[in-house]
Amino acid sequence: MAQAVIEFVEVTKRFGPALAVDRMSFAVAPGEFFTLLGPSGCGKTTTLRLVAGLEEPDEGEILLNGIPIASPKRGIFVPPDKRRMGMVFQSYAIWPHLTVFENVAFPLRVRREPAAAVKERVLGALDLVGLQGLAERGATELSGGQQQRVALARALAYTPAVLLLDEPLSNLDAKLREQMRFELRSLQRRLNLSVLYVTHDQGEAMAMSDRIAVVHRGRPEQVGVAAELYETPASSFVGDFLGRTVMLRGTVKKSAQGSWIDLRNAGGRISLANNRPAQFAEGEEVRILSRPEDIDLLPGGEVGPNQIKAKVEMVAYLGDHLEYSVSAGGRSFVLAAGKKARYPVGAGIRLAFDPARITVLPL
Repeated sequence: MAQAVIEFVEVTKRFGPALAVDRMSFAVAPGEFFTLLGPSGCGKTTTLRLVAGLEEPDEGEILLNGIPIASPKRGIFVPPDKRRMGMVFQSYAIWPHLTVFENVAFPLRVRREPAAAVKERVLGALDLVGLQGLAERGATELSGGQQQRVALARALAYTPAVLLLDEPLSNLDAKLREQMRFELRSLQRRLNLSVLYVTHDQGEAMAMSDRIAVVHRGRPEQVGVAAELYETPASSFVGDFLGRTVMLRGTVKKSAQGSWIDLRNAGGRISLANNRPAQFAEGEEVRILSRPEDIDLLPGGEVGPNQIKAKVEMVAYLGDHLEYSVSAGGRSFVLAAGKKARYPVGAGIRLAFDPARITVLPL
């Protein structure tokens, strides 16, 4: 396996009594787009600042291409300007009194690069991000999308070993955000850049990333490709954060005929897939998680295998589909369905689950 570009080994960071990063471990491979995804306050931006050298860890080690750049126990701390990293902040940090050229050239001038090299790198970086011909434009004359590109060009001009991006698209309108999402991913692939990306936007993370670390309370709750995290979440937090989930409680039952989850409150039961029964004991209380799109709505009637009873509480017409708010097993949730079969408010219906597409977790 190739040497990781960035590696976190049991890294901890405290701010007074507050634990911002809790024994965080992960690795970013060469050319990988790796995303830290999580809600505000979960520690993802602090993690990025630790990589950049803007914060010092209290414990653990951070390695760049296998070489420690921060290690409290060894007394190692490489300053930010020696780490060969480019960073784009949420605010872009564009200097309004400087031209586009001078904004992009600033980090190169700080490192005392020769004038000819500065010009070549700046113009090359502006060309990469589609800002040809705007080098002498004042920063205040630019649109939000253009300012974002200037910040990106400045980060790329130094030929970074890794590109650090902190919510770089959050200040753009929805249409421009989608466009920049595609352009950024395309640029990353073309340059084979290693990227460490921070966002709270699940769609953004899933569309752009090779791998995602869902961060909760200062540590990765689960790391994997988007499909793995979405289809088989390791916890209720991951399942809920990566889209809607339907969660029900039940009891594991086993017999010579097979194993199933008894959903007494919902008047039904769901079979345990062949690879799951050994993980759970007879009588164990569990949670089942399913994505709403994996549940079929059926007319009321006798409950069959892998079905439960439900009641329609509300119906919303959304043009190409309907959304039903339903109650089942003492819980309420929203399910989308086509318009061919329609169920009125108050109707008794059945919900059909696919046993192969549920996640079973202990309580």
